[in-house]
Amino acid sequence: MTQPSTSAAGSPTPTPGALPSRKPGPRPGPLSTAPPVTPAPAHSSRAPETFGRVAEDGTVYVSRRGAERVIGSWQAGTPEEGVAHYVQRFDDVATEVALLETRLSAHPEDADTLRSQAQSLKDSLDEQAVIGDLDALEKRLDSVIESSGKAREAAAQAKQARRAEAIARKEALAVEAEELAENSTEWKAAGDRIRAILHEWRTIRGIDRATDDLLWKRYSRARDVFNRRRGSHFAELDRNRAAARKTKEDLVRRAQALQDSTDWNDTARAYRDLMTEWKSAGRAPRDVDDQLWAEFRAAQDHFFAARNAINAERDREFEANAQAKDALIAEYDSLVDPARGLGAANAKLRELQDKWEEIGFVPRGKVREYEEKIGAIEKRVADAEESRWRKSDPAAQDKVNQFQVKADDLTRQAEAAEARGESAKAAELRAQADQWQEFADVAAKAVDGS
Repeated sequence: MTQPSTSAAGSPTPTPGALPSRKPGPRPGPLSTAPPVTPAPAHSSRAPETFGRVAEDGTVYVSRRGAERVIGSWQAGTPEEGVAHYVQRFDDVATEVALLETRLSAHPEDADTLRSQAQSLKDSLDEQAVIGDLDALEKRLDSVIESSGKAREAAAQAKQARRAEAIARKEALAVEAEELAENSTEWKAAGDRIRAILHEWRTIRGIDRATDDLLWKRYSRARDVFNRRRGSHFAELDRNRAAARKTKEDLVRRAQALQDSTDWNDTARAYRDLMTEWKSAGRAPRDVDDQLWAEFRAAQDHFFAARNAINAERDREFEANAQAKDALIAEYDSLVDPARGLGAANAKLRELQDKWEEIGFVPRGKVREYEEKIGAIEKRVADAEESRWRKSDPAAQDKVNQFQVKADDLTRQAEAAEARGESAKAAELRAQADQWQEFADVAAKAVDGS
């Protein structure tokens, strides 16, 4: 097996297909807005053999800046294969340069590390055992070194912008948390939002420790204030519910004590008072409140069901009274007639009223109806009495006479004026006479009761 020979620089000449070792590259990071470094092609437009050759004795040369340098010895194949091998090694170096260019564009925050790597690779070009356009590679490395400064500045600006944005976001979240902590009484929704703020908070990066600690203290303090307010609110609710429970338990006992009463009116009023107290007592814990209400309502329903049963029975008894009163109305409607004499009408009305009272109550739903029936007959007699009184009232009759005398006097004056040919005066006097005649007619109707 053929052993590799030693180059002029003292390093072993690898066999065909061997690859040079690589230094680890910079860590991956976020893309940036740094100016891109465009990778150049690995070879120039010139043919590879123009940059190096393999002599007949196997010595390998590379040409740079018009001079040849021995880079190794090739004994493993034809000179063409040797050139191809060293061109491949050049491509490996060119790949490292392209990787530096790409990483500088993608990760400008690593500009210092990449610049150092580019400088080290540039310094090693005169020792590289490769065949290719080393001058072109050197220019590309110079471009990387030069661009690293701009990339560093762009990365710093981008980092500062991200920091400012992150601070603004956390400040906004802190303000929102403080607003909720101080003012919100929507306890569930506000609590959910404060927890969501915490989840969002944890996704925000890129703030210096001191600023981040200050913002965190604001959020944490707001969260503590909200939790204390919420805890105080629900503690107060618990106290109120405990007090409401005690009050409603007492109301249930009082309601149950009344449920068998037969003092219908007073007990019904007592239940209305108990209901007013119940409504003002507030809510007990929900399951307890529902149970207490069921017990209170059951006692109330028991009493009113008994009262309604009694009333229903009485209404059935009172229905016969209603029929008797209908018969009484039918009998006396024609007898109580003021036209046949007011004295007789009053006597029959008193008979009707006495019999009406003797009959007794009618069903509750018909009380007004029967009051109106007898009321119509009573009004008939009362109206007749009032009409007779008006007719016998001297003052009222005197007023009618005064109005009529005035109207007649004005009429005579109008006729006299017309006889004298004073038409305008006559018209004025007739108008006045008509007005006084109207007064006289109204007064007369009042006296007559019509």
